[in-house]
Amino acid sequence: MREQLEALQQEALARLQEAGSVAELEQVRVNILGKKGSLTQLLRGLASVSAEERPLLGELANTLKNAFNEALQRRMLVLQEEDLAQRLAAERLDVTLPGRTPPLGGIHPVSRALDEIVRIFSQMGFPSAMGPEVEDDWHNFEALNIPADHPAREMHDTFYLPPGAKGEKRLLRTHTSTVQIHVMENRKPPLRVIAPGKVFRCDSDLTHTPMFHQVEGFLVDEGVHFGQLKGILQRFLRLFFERDLPVRFRPSFFPFTEPSAETDMGCLFCDGLGCRVCKGTGWIEVLGCGLIHPAVLDNVGIDRERYSGFAFGMGVERLAMLKYGIQDLRLFFENDVRFLRQHARL
Repeated sequence: MREQLEALQQEALARLQEAGSVAELEQVRVNILGKKGSLTQLLRGLASVSAEERPLLGELANTLKNAFNEALQRRMLVLQEEDLAQRLAAERLDVTLPGRTPPLGGIHPVSRALDEIVRIFSQMGFPSAMGPEVEDDWHNFEALNIPADHPAREMHDTFYLPPGAKGEKRLLRTHTSTVQIHVMENRKPPLRVIAPGKVFRCDSDLTHTPMFHQVEGFLVDEGVHFGQLKGILQRFLRLFFERDLPVRFRPSFFPFTEPSAETDMGCLFCDGLGCRVCKGTGWIEVLGCGLIHPAVLDNVGIDRERYSGFAFGMGVERLAMLKYGIQDLRLFFENDVRFLRQHARL
């Protein structure tokens, strides 16, 4: 057995030197000192040797084990240093290089346009008011002079919801004109308010999305007339687009205003000469407006003989598309980082 122990010692030390990694070194240790290792198997054979040889062989085995452990630790340190050197070479960092500045976000073009609209009207004395996005039939249609059989309802492509607790019709508001009704029901004239917010309609194409943003504005007071409405909208469009734009008003129809008008401005892209954007007319339609219909004043309990008012509504995405030269409305909602980065600096 002495010869076997001495041979095993030479073999174990040689295998330690051959190990090229910490993992290989661990495998050598298991093969020698593990439960089924070579040295463990030899030590189990000590029971079969004579009593005179057993102490000497036991001492030799312990010496072999201690020598192996010392050699194992030395080889472990060498391999760990080599491994560290390789990692430092592969993962080396030049601390003298300038730091990498993380990219900063920017304001979304719709939010930027909405903030600008609110700022301009605020300077003209129109505070903002908010209202619920889930509405009842009264505030969204009936109070705005759109009864159940009115054909204008077909223009709204409404998202209807399950009835409320009392069986009332519920829906996602199709315009922010609902805020106008809430304000007039709860406040007394004179009133001057804008209502920015989200609205919802079943529509989706290059120029329509199921959710978009509107700004409704209205004024109710004594002696209100169409000339005041024209002056406010002309000033707003020229401030928003930062140009002295021509503005015109064409007769139109809205159930909640009478008379009603569509507001056009001179084309930003051809200066009125005619192009693809304005379809050769030199004009671009941007918003609708009119004097508040007397029936709407009656519905909210305002004396139509004493008070009159005007109202206007605009799509924020449409104005943003015109101001920033964006051709596809859906880009606002696709979260394309390239698009957002391009317009974050505007």
